[in-house]
Amino acid sequence: MAETIFGRIIRGEIPCHKVWEDDHVLAFLDIGPLSRGHTLVIPKEPAERLDQLSEESAAAVGRVLPRIARAVIAATGAPAYNVLQNNGPEAHQAVMHVHFHIIPKYPDGSGLGISWPAGRLADDEGRELAARIRERLAGDRG
Repeated sequence: MAETIFGRIIRGEIPCHKVWEDDHVLAFLDIGPLSRGHTLVIPKEPAERLDQLSEESAAAVGRVLPRIARAVIAATGAPAYNVLQNNGPEAHQAVMHVHFHIIPKYPDGSGLGISWPAGRLADDEGRELAARIRERLAGDRG
């Protein structure tokens, strides 16, 4: 994995506005926030995409993500929020280190703006695709 700015933040080479740290996870305020309180939650394990993250690190992030979200919402007073996680440049990932965004959403519209051009899943396609995914899951032992 290539060196990223997050690796340098984890090692303390670049300062951040830290809100959480334990042995596996670091959370800090985004320096280019979409809204007040925009927070990044990152595993300390170097992995580019979520599917490359160890189960231990994934579990560690999963344990603290709700706690950090509650704290961000309580501290900011935002009535809603988005949790965003991108994997790969085609999915708009800018820093190639797994990270989750907690982005407060305010009545003024600040926060994450998204478009959701929903399609339609055909029944036969759904059956075939679900079977393929189950097959992969059965073969994946972590």
